[in-house]
Amino acid sequence: MGTGTVRTQAGDEAAGRRREQRGWYFYDWACSVYSTSVLTVFLGPYLTSVARSAADADGFVHPLGLPVRAGSFFAYCVSASVILAILVMPVAGAAADRTGRRKPLLAAAAYTGATATTGLFFLDGHRYLLGGVLLIVANASVAVSMVLYNSYLPLIAPPDERDAVSSRGWAFGYAAGSLVLVANLVLFTAHDSFGVSEATAVRICLASAGLWWGVFTLVPLRRLRDRRTAPTSVPVHGWRQLAATIRNMRGKPLTLAFLLAYLVYNDGIQTVISQASVYGSEELGLSQSTLITAVLMVQVLAVAGALGMGRLARRYGAQRTILGSLVAWAVTLGAGYFLPAGAPVWFFVLAAGIGLVLGGSQALSRSLFSHLVPPGKEAEYFSAYEMSDRGMSWLGPLLFGVTYQLTGSYRDAIISLVAFFAIGFVLLARVPVRQAIHDAGNPVPDRI
Repeated sequence: MGTGTVRTQAGDEAAGRRREQRGWYFYDWACSVYSTSVLTVFLGPYLTSVARSAADADGFVHPLGLPVRAGSFFAYCVSASVILAILVMPVAGAAADRTGRRKPLLAAAAYTGATATTGLFFLDGHRYLLGGVLLIVANASVAVSMVLYNSYLPLIAPPDERDAVSSRGWAFGYAAGSLVLVANLVLFTAHDSFGVSEATAVRICLASAGLWWGVFTLVPLRRLRDRRTAPTSVPVHGWRQLAATIRNMRGKPLTLAFLLAYLVYNDGIQTVISQASVYGSEELGLSQSTLITAVLMVQVLAVAGALGMGRLARRYGAQRTILGSLVAWAVTLGAGYFLPAGAPVWFFVLAAGIGLVLGGSQALSRSLFSHLVPPGKEAEYFSAYEMSDRGMSWLGPLLFGVTYQLTGSYRDAIISLVAFFAIGFVLLARVPVRQAIHDAGNPVPDRI
């Protein structure tokens, strides 16, 4: 085979890889609107208000006969979604690795979540249980879809490209979130001009996120390729598969150590994302328009933050950059505890701090973990990784909800989350990532 032929094949492979990468970015563009408009901005305060309208004289609702303070219902639903996700994610991940058929599984998860999100249009009156069920289904679905989506990263990007590719994916997601939030802000603030009530405007914003998710998922489904493997008839079960994955990870203790650190600190990140609007509306007394503007600021700054921290990682390494971001997270939360009620300017300052570290800490964590996954185990390992990603954390929202249930103070609930960043920092700092990459059987980048 001549040199020219080799160069041509290499060029074709690079072009095909770039095409897949561009398609891959668009799933972040598709589903991040759910995380932004639904989970972060609208659903928490709106579902809480619906639960309050259905509550008894003591402020409690009674799903399945259990007394639950209406202000804790949303947080408990986020936690419940993880229980469902834990059962499904390992099965989906193992099936993807054993058959190579990631795309059909990605499509099933994405469109289940998009349908549930669109169904939030019917959340009104006293239908808090409907909202809770749809939230649980949508949250579990986005978790499963992200397992499959993230597992493509080691397949479409060589080691020296992964930080940049992962950061661009996050930037795409935050750009989409910003664009849709602008439209949401226009509709919500001018709902009278559009001839709809405030509640109807919220329900339109919720449903439109599901439609956006479904439409733009078509792009990655067209661009990404399945890597077929020999099918297996070995059955997989949720808890059994998760246990098998963890047993496999025990042979890669440094990978498991990184995952433990990630699960801790990202639990804190995702709880802040899912509960910030509830904190702003219920504790600080801020209007929905103020919250939307603050989250829009987060989205815009997160694009710059993701790309900027990607550059810092090339200079200082991903691990050091992530550790720096965890310090910033802890300081930001500590400041959030002292925010005065009814002062949107200080809430905007807090939002700016979150935005600058949010995208980068998540993007670099994803790319760093991709180096620690043994070849052929991508989706299976990412199923464990995803249990704490995209608002799927269970311990953080549970702690947040229980703290509020016991104290009646969202300030106490928000400050309790600092522990996740402090513990996560210590655990991550103890992981020798170069040795971990080597032990996983992957090439070690020059800067990591």
